[in-house]
Amino acid sequence: MTMTRRRFQRGLLAGLTSAALSLGFAAPALAQSTADLLAAAQKEGKLVIYGVTDNEQANHLIREFRVQYPGIQVEYSNMSTTELYNRFISETAAGSSADVTWSSAMDLQIKLVNDGYAQPHKSAETAKLPEWANWKNEAFGTTYEPIGFVYNKRLIPAADVPQTHADFIKLLGTQADKFKGKVNTYDPEKSGVGFMLVTQDKQVNAAGFADLQKALGAVQVKVQASTGTMMERIASGENLIGYNLNAAYALTRAAKDPSIGIVLPKDYTLVLSRVMFIARKARNPNAAKLWLDFVLSKKGQEIIASKADLYAIRPDIEGDTTASGLKKQLGDALRPVAINTGLLTYLDQAKRLEFLKQWNSAVKGK
Repeated sequence: MTMTRRRFQRGLLAGLTSAALSLGFAAPALAQSTADLLAAAQKEGKLVIYGVTDNEQANHLIREFRVQYPGIQVEYSNMSTTELYNRFISETAAGSSADVTWSSAMDLQIKLVNDGYAQPHKSAETAKLPEWANWKNEAFGTTYEPIGFVYNKRLIPAADVPQTHADFIKLLGTQADKFKGKVNTYDPEKSGVGFMLVTQDKQVNAAGFADLQKALGAVQVKVQASTGTMMERIASGENLIGYNLNAAYALTRAAKDPSIGIVLPKDYTLVLSRVMFIARKARNPNAAKLWLDFVLSKKGQEIIASKADLYAIRPDIEGDTTASGLKKQLGDALRPVAINTGLLTYLDQAKRLEFLKQWNSAVKGK
């Protein structure tokens, strides 16, 4: 090692120490751990991520991560929520799977963590999350995505557009002929995020849930596993309105398609967060920690808000597509889904089967 290189390393550590002191951490420990983490991640040189975020949106983050850490190659596989869950379990049993999973099916992610598939991570970035978005330093919320109604602005007059769940039920009831076969929503049997959202509906809106199911059943709601399919059918006019759709995806589509309208219900708006965890058996755990911290960093959250259109969760990020922006708009109507074992309630096999039986009876007439 040359003297010049030694001086550089001393300067780097001094800079890290100064930053640590300014943040109020124990400087030597943070400096050492930061330097060691970066060195270990670069030695691994690879990161494997399984996610459900569309490639176009995920690539905004991946590209910037690669710029910041050019020595780490990123392999990102996009799949459905249920495929991710099943594939991760089977591959882990076989001895090799992703280093990180990132999914909007919050309940399935928590089940994996609860079953011992995650390893803990604690950093200055994870500390910036709201308390409800960090479970045991193993499962972390990364986004703040509102759920609402998405409709065709050309085919539904502005005066008819529902502003609350009660309005939505009334609209389907009073204009049943118009909306018969023209409403879509997630299929809770095939979509992990769809199942999670509709069971959250039942818990948040217990008094009105039966009426909601009845209204959907009366118009013969069309169920889909894919957000993209529902958006396409609403845009084309094949369907007129979608229930419980992700407004983050709808916002991206609406920017290109003036026929797409979005409503965030004023009585309550569910908010999901894409949950990320580092696999307990990750082959590249240090690269995974760098990735998680990058996604939760101010830069990562700004990318999520401004480029990926997934809504930033960190409270110190400002703008329309952020948690703080939504709170200014909707206030107490927001119902973020807490990342904890409460999400496991309807994953109990007996409760899941009973819920789906009751749902199919009311909505599908089965």
